[in-house]
Amino acid sequence: MIRTGEVADTGHATIVNAMSVDVEDYFHVSALASVAPRDRWELFERRVEGNTRRLIDLFAQYGVTATFFVLGWVAERHRGLVRRIADAGHEVASHGFGHDLVYDLTPAQFRDDVRRTKALLEDASGTEVFGYRAPSFSITERSLWALDVLIEEGYRYDASIFPVRHDRYGIPDADPCLHIVKRTSGLIVEVPPATVKLCGLHLPAAGGGYFRLLPYAWTRWGISRLNRIEGRPAVFYLHPWEVDPEQPRLPATGLSRIRHYRNLDQTERRLRRLLTEFRFGPVRDLVASTFGDAISAVAHQRPRSVSVAPTAS
Repeated sequence: MIRTGEVADTGHATIVNAMSVDVEDYFHVSALASVAPRDRWELFERRVEGNTRRLIDLFAQYGVTATFFVLGWVAERHRGLVRRIADAGHEVASHGFGHDLVYDLTPAQFRDDVRRTKALLEDASGTEVFGYRAPSFSITERSLWALDVLIEEGYRYDASIFPVRHDRYGIPDADPCLHIVKRTSGLIVEVPPATVKLCGLHLPAAGGGYFRLLPYAWTRWGISRLNRIEGRPAVFYLHPWEVDPEQPRLPATGLSRIRHYRNLDQTERRLRRLLTEFRFGPVRDLVASTFGDAISAVAHQRPRSVSVAPTAS
């Protein structure tokens, strides 16, 4: 029997995967944007603090530290939550401010977004913010210029490019492994969510909706394959609202309703099982252990002037 805090002997217990949480509320998600526009957010019941604390407590039971990509909108209203995340030993990273899709912003708007959020999170947590994850993984082929802005604003890694085919995000032929990206503005580490290659396609095994909608066996097989056969860690993610089956139901229809509400009552049980079968740590540790001196070069590169034009890609 596996006790809380122990990892099952599945033949790959030496691999430490990355656990990440995108800290946003149920009404922030892109799938519900049509029924929960920005100008109505203040009208909705906030549940993000309770749900995030629930995850913090759950991770503590299993001895897991994670990366929390916090939305600036949340941090501005729940500063104590940001501090609690940091005080519990987790990494605080940026999820942007208002859950805007990167490819819907201009470079100037994006710069303001990530600069504002980084300053807000560092002030609230008392820690340096190294990483960024775009809302809905919205750094795609048409928004690769965002990497230059992140470099110029002092971010050391990005976790936004999903090497899959999807209707809203993804670069299907992107490198699925942790790697350093060279841009005109300097270097940044790219941390892709977990995928496995099957029949020539990169298929997601990274969490979120895939963790809820697909059988648990798929995620377990995918992470196990990455750990045992490819000898590399997986990057997993979820959202606080995914452990909250009692959240208010918004009048979404069709695919959006399925994506957001299906199997919410199973997420916590599946997550607990996952934490007994694999080891997890924060993204910053995975980056540091993978690149060593190389990440120091990223950290100490001299930022370019903010007037540098974005790189065309």
